[in-house]
Amino acid sequence: MKNTPSGIDRAAPVVARRELPIRAPAPAVWALLTYVPGWPTWQPDIAVARALTPLTPGAVFHWRTGGVDVTSTVYAVDAPRSILWGGLSQGITAVHEWTFTPSSRATFVVTEESWDGAPVQADADAVTRALDRSLAQWLLHLKSAAERAAR
Repeated sequence: MKNTPSGIDRAAPVVARRELPIRAPAPAVWALLTYVPGWPTWQPDIAVARALTPLTPGAVFHWRTGGVDVTSTVYAVDAPRSILWGGLSQGITAVHEWTFTPSSRATFVVTEESWDGAPVQADADAVTRALDRSLAQWLLHLKSAAERAAR
């Protein structure tokens, strides 16, 4: 892919990062996150999610959150350690990265996302707070689902 991001845009006006240990094996947490059609079953902020192919570089998937339809493209995958995806929606260029670091007791998950574009530049502080809350919720829902499945 031409001009494929290799990470989030750290110079973007909106950047958020959250991290959390999840008491479940990394492959199980990875499988939960990367099975896009299953998102609505554990992530209540996502109404619809579909992927017609596995999440490999170049794969495209579609989802709806907060009434907004999003089309994302996978930029990079290092299973089960990291995945990077992004796209353009409503004038916002987003890049989202997830990393998974296993330990003997948990999987340490980091999620980072950058947003750029006129809609976010208008009030970057408020948008950063909203994105931070969204990432925190993603992680909490992922943690809950993964730990429930690991019991």
